[in-house]
Amino acid sequence: MGEYAVVSSEGANSTAGEAIAKATNFRQWFEDFISWQNLIKIAGGVILILIMWVAYRLILRGIKKSSSKKMNTHRKQMLVHFSKYIFYVLVVLQVLSMIGIKLSALLGAAGIAGIAIGFAAQTSVSNLISGLFVLGEGSIKIGDAVTVDDVTGIVEEINLLSIHIHTYDNHMVRIPNSTIINSNFTNINFHKTRRMTIAVSVDYSTDMRTALEVLAKAPALCPTVVADPAPAVWCDGFGDSRINMTVAAWFKPADFLQTKNDLYIAIKKVLDEAKISIPFNQLDVRIKDDIKIIQTDD
Repeated sequence: MGEYAVVSSEGANSTAGEAIAKATNFRQWFEDFISWQNLIKIAGGVILILIMWVAYRLILRGIKKSSSKKMNTHRKQMLVHFSKYIFYVLVVLQVLSMIGIKLSALLGAAGIAGIAIGFAAQTSVSNLISGLFVLGEGSIKIGDAVTVDDVTGIVEEINLLSIHIHTYDNHMVRIPNSTIINSNFTNINFHKTRRMTIAVSVDYSTDMRTALEVLAKAPALCPTVVADPAPAVWCDGFGDSRINMTVAAWFKPADFLQTKNDLYIAIKKVLDEAKISIPFNQLDVRIKDDIKIIQTDD
């Protein structure tokens, strides 16, 4: 029993000695670190960070104040994000250098760790590279109405990794830049004007030339339809019980909804005034009475 108590006392003394040794080593490291040479180095590093911060703020101010003719909104936003990432990286590297971590050792460790996390990071790298392509192409900017796969809405933000789309249902959808590069992408607002086509059917009893002349009057009744390019009307084939025609009109993308409503109303109006009927499906129901024959044996 006494021997056990002695062993326990020796273990406690050993643990206490290790704790004291660690505290002594930390104190020694702290005293070595807080030297005049290191303090001067830290002060110089802090001054350098302040200089970088001032330069960073001046760069941001210059980007934001640049004219829209030289740089559109989405390019400004991309440069702001890119400048922010560069500033953060430089600050982190400077802080690591101030506390005595060698960048060569850090890069060596990063090379080993990079092999382990390379597969996990390949998606982010792909989105980053795709973001640079999106920026370089200039095919999309903030405020554009776009369609990516089955998502349609207004572009609110363009980042290096993704874009944010505000849908017409008031949802925010984040789409990776690699998806934009690898899928069908439609920019509805890319050009100054766009065309709307509306299919119209008339009865077979209608004179086709008369129908063309009547339908050609409809776009002129819509104030948002532009004159150049000029509207057009054409025959589009024969259906089972109707003659198919198409009315096409050009308008500014911002006037989409008003143009669509006005054009439908105008088409119906000119057809009614010309007494041209629009065929529609009809269902005739005939009820036949059952006839019962009763035979009787004499």
